[in-house]
Amino acid sequence: MNAIERRAARGFDSQAGWLDRSRTIAGPRFNRWLVPPAALAIHLSIGMAYGFSVLWLPLSNALPGIATCGATVSWIDELTARCNWRLASLNITFVLFTVVLGLAAAIWGKWVERVGPRKAAVFATLFWCGGLALGAVAIQVHQLWLLWLGTGVLGGVGLGLGYISPISSLIRWFPDRRGMATGMAVMGFGGGAMIGAPLAVWLMSHFQSANETGVAATFLSLAGIYAVFMLGGAFGYRLPPRDWLPVGRKPPENKSATHARGVHVSKAWKTSTFWCVWGVLAMNVSAGIGMLSMASPMLQEIFGGRLIGLNLGINDLNTDQRAQCAIIAVGFTGLLSLFNIGGRFFWAVLSDRIGRKNTFFCFFIIGVPLYAALPALSAAGHIALVVASFCLLMSIFGGGFALVPAYLSDLFGDEMISAIQGRVLTAWSTAGVIGPLLISTLRNYQVEHGAELAHAYDYAFYVIAALLLVGLVINTRVRPVAERHFMSAAELEKYRLDSRHDAAHEPESVKGLAMPPVFSATAVAVWATVCLPIAWGIWMTLQRAAILL
Repeated sequence: MNAIERRAARGFDSQAGWLDRSRTIAGPRFNRWLVPPAALAIHLSIGMAYGFSVLWLPLSNALPGIATCGATVSWIDELTARCNWRLASLNITFVLFTVVLGLAAAIWGKWVERVGPRKAAVFATLFWCGGLALGAVAIQVHQLWLLWLGTGVLGGVGLGLGYISPISSLIRWFPDRRGMATGMAVMGFGGGAMIGAPLAVWLMSHFQSANETGVAATFLSLAGIYAVFMLGGAFGYRLPPRDWLPVGRKPPENKSATHARGVHVSKAWKTSTFWCVWGVLAMNVSAGIGMLSMASPMLQEIFGGRLIGLNLGINDLNTDQRAQCAIIAVGFTGLLSLFNIGGRFFWAVLSDRIGRKNTFFCFFIIGVPLYAALPALSAAGHIALVVASFCLLMSIFGGGFALVPAYLSDLFGDEMISAIQGRVLTAWSTAGVIGPLLISTLRNYQVEHGAELAHAYDYAFYVIAALLLVGLVINTRVRPVAERHFMSAAELEKYRLDSRHDAAHEPESVKGLAMPPVFSATAVAVWATVCLPIAWGIWMTLQRAAILL
């Protein structure tokens, strides 16, 4: 008896383990609206990766009374040296987050499809929270290499697994609202920093003492808090039965329709369509993440004293005046985070109406002239217009992440969407290096060649506009996938039996059943659990951003 026969003999969900994929198949009265908050719980937790910048400055002063590693200390020596870490060295952790996230999603995307969202989310929890805990140890023993390995590499694996874990499930639960469903999930990744950053600041102030920055204890506390939320989300995941449809939605008459079949990941990444979507995402992310990485210093250097009503450059301000500008810049970054979140939901919902390709066209048609106009708006001192422009551009940046899963589903079918998206996310890894490096390099080039800080980002704005123009051209090349790449009905059935083992022993009582959403106290409680932290984060962000108004 082979593995499939043994599992079928055991019966559906009878003796399977808690993490087994068959244990996640929903029953006939399950409310599909319980799945999005489970996904949000995961994404809000791992989204703290965008908020780690609030920890770098305290970490750079982790050893009281000891100087920062100077120019005579190489980065190799800094890995184990007893000197305070440089900010640039700490920021490598963020680069590792981004690179490893995409690689992990690409490597284990097929595994996520096979084992289901629950097991993937549990492993994401172990890697992400374990990486934070190992980071706390690294801080305590002051070993930079251990911080990179724990929080950067292991944490990055957790980010990749956690990011793609709910996508396939959401798309299957919401075939009528694919964009909205994935938008609700990934908006959590954008909002994680909005909640986690002020939480981390509060924790550091709570644990801080005369000889202790409180960062190590903050890492451990975050690991514990996120473990609870992520495990709650993992065990809240459910998959719909095979051929399930929501009330009122009829099965496709054409069984060869894209969503009724699927392209195998081994073929998907070899198509021109795959690489066009990859290029579209890479261009959009390179622009947004580059600006996001420099948002706070960029605002202060461009406007300087004008942020507080003084016609002075940033270098002409005294310490107190610079501190006032820094507070305003914090509000600015919080506002960008808020629009990053809102854009993930707004543009995703809009894409359900006008289509994914047309929505990406909107991104580039808006982004190209807006980035190109920023140097003129900045030179004219239009602070409000510049801030408003950045907010709109950040909504586009976030919207791109929300659209990609649904875009891929439209093109390649639902069957292996997590695996295909995992490979597309290597565009995020690439852009996470190119974007920040491009912005910082062009900024330094202009400064070294005599440009004032107020104009140090002009070249960067023009180059980013050019990148988005390239993205516009690539998006015109996105075409439906050729018929020969799709799995036949026999190949699809064989894939389901060989890889998932659930189709053969799914109970007839729920197969293809249209299960109506069920309003219950459970649904209210679950949504409140994720919405209350989001509301708190929004309130904290608006308080800080009010300074700009």
